[in-house]
Amino acid sequence: MGSADPIRAFVEGQQNQWLDELKEFLRIPSVSTDPARADQVDTAAEWLGGKLREAGCTEIEKWPTEGHPVIYGAWREAPGAPTLLVYGHYDVQPEEPVELWDTPPFNPTVREGKLFARGSADDKGQLYIHVKALQAWLQTVGTCPVNVVFLIEGEEEVGSPNIEAVVREHQDRLQCDAVMISDTVMFAAGLPSITYSLRGLAFMQLDVTGARGDLHSGSFGGAVVNPAEALARMLASCRNPDNGEITVPGFYDDIVAITDAEREQWNSLPFNKTKYREELGVDALLKDADYGVLERTWARPTFEVNGFLSGFTGEGSKTVLPAKAMAKISMRLVANQDPEKIMNATEDHLRALTPPGVRLKVTRMHGGKPWLTPCDHPVIQAAGRALHRGFGTEPVFIREGGSIPLVALLEELFRAPSVLMGIGLPDENAHAPNENLDLGNFYAGIASAAFFFEELGSLE
Repeated sequence: MGSADPIRAFVEGQQNQWLDELKEFLRIPSVSTDPARADQVDTAAEWLGGKLREAGCTEIEKWPTEGHPVIYGAWREAPGAPTLLVYGHYDVQPEEPVELWDTPPFNPTVREGKLFARGSADDKGQLYIHVKALQAWLQTVGTCPVNVVFLIEGEEEVGSPNIEAVVREHQDRLQCDAVMISDTVMFAAGLPSITYSLRGLAFMQLDVTGARGDLHSGSFGGAVVNPAEALARMLASCRNPDNGEITVPGFYDDIVAITDAEREQWNSLPFNKTKYREELGVDALLKDADYGVLERTWARPTFEVNGFLSGFTGEGSKTVLPAKAMAKISMRLVANQDPEKIMNATEDHLRALTPPGVRLKVTRMHGGKPWLTPCDHPVIQAAGRALHRGFGTEPVFIREGGSIPLVALLEELFRAPSVLMGIGLPDENAHAPNENLDLGNFYAGIASAAFFFEELGSLE
């Protein structure tokens, strides 16, 4: 396209400047989990608002929440063109354990083509590609093919407790035709990827209680029901030990099977099951002849015990019959499954298996709906073309097993398709020491984001 060459040339010419800006952003320790750093989180928000203004946004607002603020920015000077909503987050994970970093986590350092710093990949570097993409259009062409709205929060790393309220309050300001998020990873180095589906989540706490207090296992064992054993049996009843199938009645009722085209593409991806197993340090994977590893982690639901606590767990011995047991469980859900329905079915199943002599309390912690935009959707395909232009390589279309509850909410509120176009790599160490962002991906990501504006604007 005619505008591609000046955009690409501008991005290439600004690389050093934009790297310096990103380093400045990364020096701000915007750790949202630490109350002592609340002022630093606010500093990051102010910094970002300033950069949105420099990029050309004509509307800049700082929306307060009960926690950290949301930064809103918009450029709306393309009448009749689609509006793209870009979501990201400027808060970062804590840096601990600091002693495992090769360089200080908030002193950005370039080594072997990668930028090492906390937040480089998750998510400061990734969200910044869209800010620079808008700037590239406005400073080279003088306009942009689409209207662009930014919604950037400061609480993603603490579960986004306030973002839904903010989105609902400002729904009219955030109306859009498509949603773009860059907070994911490519399938592999050199293989740009579009993520078009995420699993949902249902999370519950189970408390089983028996006697009024811990009992002497010699005096009462054999006569009193053991809550730990009861809960263990109840949990074990939820899975088939041979193939991992979830045995909760109705659990699979609403699942939508993947297409033959999806399965064919996934089978063509460079995935080695033996290497995968060895890297995880496990001797074997769950047996399931019907589904491969990628399908099981991307497009099948799960039932996992996340934690179990009961009785005496200190050093030495204390032969008690515990009075209570607690477990935390989560279910990852796939397209068309409803978290509330799944939690109802799971609770009914567990209550039916609760033996006399103990009581079960179920606490529903939180949940999020799964998200799926069909990979043949025009907006998904437009993103694929943009990645191809930006990276010079055909992209792949993948799903991910994790959850971002906001994605489903945005799609529900705005009836707009979402695209996850991440530029991170599987070894980026997000949430871990030596987090890093590949700079080649960063620059190609800016170009790709700019080309996506053009591809989206050209859709019928």
